[in-house]
This record gives sequence, C-alpha cells and structure tokens, in this order.
Amino acid sequence: MRVFYKMIVVLALLWPAAARADEAAVRDVIALQIGALQRDDFDEAFSYASPLIQDIFETPENFGTMVRRGYPMVWRPSALRFALIRQDGDVFYQQVVLGHGTDDSVVAEYEVVQIDGAWRINGVQLLRDAGAGA
Repeated sequence: MRVFYKMIVVLALLWPAAARADEAAVRDVIALQIGALQRDDFDEAFSYASPLIQDIFETPENFGTMVRRGYPMVWRPSALRFALIRQDGDVFYQQVVLGHGTDDSVVAEYEVVQIDGAWRINGVQLLRDAGAGA
C-alpha cells in the first residue's frame, strides 16, 4: 500500500511538469508556423496544420493565399508575444498578441491538437478585444 501512495505522489509531482512541456510544445509549433509564414515557406507552414485544415485548403499554395489575405498580421507580424493558454480536454488554446502596423496589435487564439504524437494547429480565431489575454 505504501508503494501505491508513493506512486500517486510521484505522479502528482510529474503532472504539472508534463503540462508545462505540452504548453511549451504548443508554443513551439505556433512559432515554427509563423516563422515559416514569414519566410513565405508555405510548404513548411502547411505541415504544422492539422489534417482537418489540410483537407480544407488542399495545398500549401491555397493555405498561403488564405493566410496572406485573411491573416496578414499572422503572415507579417511586427511583434509576437505569447499570452494566456488554456486547456480543454486534449485541446490547447494559446493566445498570441501580434503586432500589426505601427501601434496596432491583435490577439489571435490558436487551437492546437495533438495528432499521432505531434502538435498541430487546428484553427486560428482573431479575438475582438485586442486587450484580451495581454
């Protein structure tokens, strides 16, 4: 019985570390995709998208066109800062404050899911209140 309690204590201590590792991995995949977009490497940027997003846009070129037209602040941010992150089941929602223009910033909330052991971006939503999560 004592071994059982020790295992519970060890698991309880490791749980926050695992969550922090997942949060870091979520931030990494977002940063990698934004970096690829900044280099106009739409093949690489597309590789960080979930299969759902890849099915919708079909090709890296279509994906790149969508980002350039619909999310110019993601394509060419003047600044980037990770803000609030939350988890809902197996899904992480990471808010990213993106500088756009001279003094403007927007908050993009990324939905990130794990698929076959790899974190993938499953969508981005621009939040109305640029101060949210800042």
